[in-house]
Amino acid sequence: MTSESAPLHATRSTTPVTLHHRLAPEDQARAELYALLARLYARGPDADMLKALGGADPWPAEPDNPLASAWNTLLLASQAMDADAADQEYTDLFVGVGKCEVNLHASYWLTGFMMEKPLVELRTHLAKLELARRPGATILEDHLSALCETMRVLIAGDGQRPPASLATQRDFFERHLAPWVLLCCDATTQSPLANYYVRVAQLTALFMAVERDGLAIE
Repeated sequence: MTSESAPLHATRSTTPVTLHHRLAPEDQARAELYALLARLYARGPDADMLKALGGADPWPAEPDNPLASAWNTLLLASQAMDADAADQEYTDLFVGVGKCEVNLHASYWLTGFMMEKPLVELRTHLAKLELARRPGATILEDHLSALCETMRVLIAGDGQRPPASLATQRDFFERHLAPWVLLCCDATTQSPLANYYVRVAQLTALFMAVERDGLAIE
């Protein structure tokens, strides 16, 4: 993984090469949305990102597709949002002073504490997938940003790494995201400190529900 939102790298030693793995359009879309969420949960969006999101194509609005509505709402929010305000909101919500308003780590949601058994289990699982924490990374592996980026890599591959099977994607999602991510999204949407991130969390929750249901029937 190359973005600073994901503190992981492949552990197998290989000569760097670039291979292009063909993806079905729906998998490409999944990977891109995971990449976006990884970036948005790593830090507040800067001016360039807000501009890019604000200028992105809306999805066709359909009554039976709430994910499209959430995406379009995020685009509109990005057009109106100031980068400095977004950065401050991210800090107030997810960093805080002493204790954050909303914790983005799986260990916290599953045990009430940081650096607990879920993180140990995740690191063991990542090792089996030949992924590990990137030297110098500051984001823990069970941070929502890192987990979203891991899902992106499992779906799309990365460099010489091919996409993982659907069974592998399902196993990772069900073990490390499904048990807590919707609770985290609910806490974000309900926080009085959240404004822009209400839209991010709503999109996240709907996408994760689609992922949960889609992976379950594959």
